[in-house]
Amino acid sequence: MRRAGLLWAALWALLLPRVNAQEGILHASGNGIPPLTKDYCIRYNRSWISLPNTLDNVASSSLENLTSKVFCSNSEVPSTLVIKDKAVVVMKGNCSFMDKARTAQSHGAKILLIASKTGLSSSDTKTDVQNVTIPVALVSYNDIMDMQQALGARINVTLYSPSLPEFDYSMVVIFLIAVLTVALGGYWSGVSELEDLKAVASPEDRETRRKKEENVTFTPLTVIIFVVICCAMLLLLYFFYKWLVYVIISVFCLASAMSLYNCLSALIRKLSFGQCRISCCNKSIEVRLIFLAGFCIATAVVWAVFRNEDRWAWILQDILGVAFCLNFIKTLKMPNFKSCVILLGLLLLYDVFFVFITPFITKNGESIMIEVAAGPFGNSEKNDGNLVEGPAERSAPHEKLPVVIRVPRLEYSALTLCGMPFSLLGFGDIIVPGLLVAYCRRFDIQTRSSSVYYVSCNIAYAVGMVLTFVVLALMKMGQPALLYLVPCTLITSSLVAWRRKEMKKFWQGSSYQMMEHLDYTANEESTTTVNEQSGEQ
Repeated sequence: MRRAGLLWAALWALLLPRVNAQEGILHASGNGIPPLTKDYCIRYNRSWISLPNTLDNVASSSLENLTSKVFCSNSEVPSTLVIKDKAVVVMKGNCSFMDKARTAQSHGAKILLIASKTGLSSSDTKTDVQNVTIPVALVSYNDIMDMQQALGARINVTLYSPSLPEFDYSMVVIFLIAVLTVALGGYWSGVSELEDLKAVASPEDRETRRKKEENVTFTPLTVIIFVVICCAMLLLLYFFYKWLVYVIISVFCLASAMSLYNCLSALIRKLSFGQCRISCCNKSIEVRLIFLAGFCIATAVVWAVFRNEDRWAWILQDILGVAFCLNFIKTLKMPNFKSCVILLGLLLLYDVFFVFITPFITKNGESIMIEVAAGPFGNSEKNDGNLVEGPAERSAPHEKLPVVIRVPRLEYSALTLCGMPFSLLGFGDIIVPGLLVAYCRRFDIQTRSSSVYYVSCNIAYAVGMVLTFVVLALMKMGQPALLYLVPCTLITSSLVAWRRKEMKKFWQGSSYQMMEHLDYTANEESTTTVNEQSGEQ
């Protein structure tokens, strides 16, 4: 039950959609032979300016580093300073971006870059920038320092914003991970169901199985309570993200380590070698399982320590995440289709409400789900009115909730430079439909229906994922995947049950089937007893 509690605590974060930003690329080149080049992330407001999509036929500008100044007024610009047709970089200061832009433009600057050590936001409107014609963009102060160290004192820069690719092949990897995890989790749940049915017929196996039993069953009432807890936790994170994010990271480490152990131990127990045991406190345990436990704990600890290392930590997060999803799908049992409908339906409404409805309620007009997914802009200064958000300093990585599968983007774009180089899929988009797939697999076993429900639901899940990706490509914004996965899986399962004239059994579920099985087993045992007694007489 302790493991089930950890899984419950970790599942509430179900779908974390991606956040669209206004990213561009600063292409910098030195004057060496051959010239060194390097790209950096910039943030800009598309309603102010439009940047070219490529570097073709775009003239570069010489960079003038004026980070000792803020350009809030013309009086700050020395009369001897010549910045005509140059790209000027200044510090943020206490004035608005437009004050800086007007100052730079009045002295003939071609581009204005604003260096910042913090994130920024603003309330300037379209009318405030009618007289500003030069590009204005935000850049990290650390990037300016890195630029000078890498390229030298004489630097030429160009701003551009390449179009987002219509399709990124990292989505194929996400698709395969999701579909295979759901299919394997459902299959594992079916194996567990077979062991349960065998234990029913054998008193010895029944006792052994009862000692090993770790499954948790969701009743309709439990489902409703769980969704209410999800809503409460999301709101708590919205207001107290700064502290609760570390609680979620700790819970994930513990739950994922236990899940990885359960997944690997199920495989290791199938091996016939290395079964030596040691005894302690009147209990016997296999030595190989002790080493396995150490390995799983070490994996979770290494991820926790290096979780912000984007170059390779995503691999550990995905391994732990897949193990977590597999263990959850196998451990948590939906007793009937009715519970599945309630769970998937309520979580669909949960997703839609917190993604699409809450922007009409919050003061800043942002979705609560998106705010939690991206984390609060704790490093942002929202009091100086610039509709541009910049990244925080790299020395203080922004903590994210570890409840997503992450795969690096394979297509080059501004996103690969601006803190979002990954395609993401929330654990909930795997676990929630996976619970229905697992129920279909168990129902197939109970009714001996040759896996028709299991295969159909898996295909429906794959179709729902494809539909999600298609809408994502068309709308160019993150999508709540449950909006497409829930209808696909529920409708398909219902149609199969209706077509096979098994809707009543499918709706009432395992309890209905188990009663039939127990009655049949009891009748067989009583018949055997009577026959034995007759034989003795």
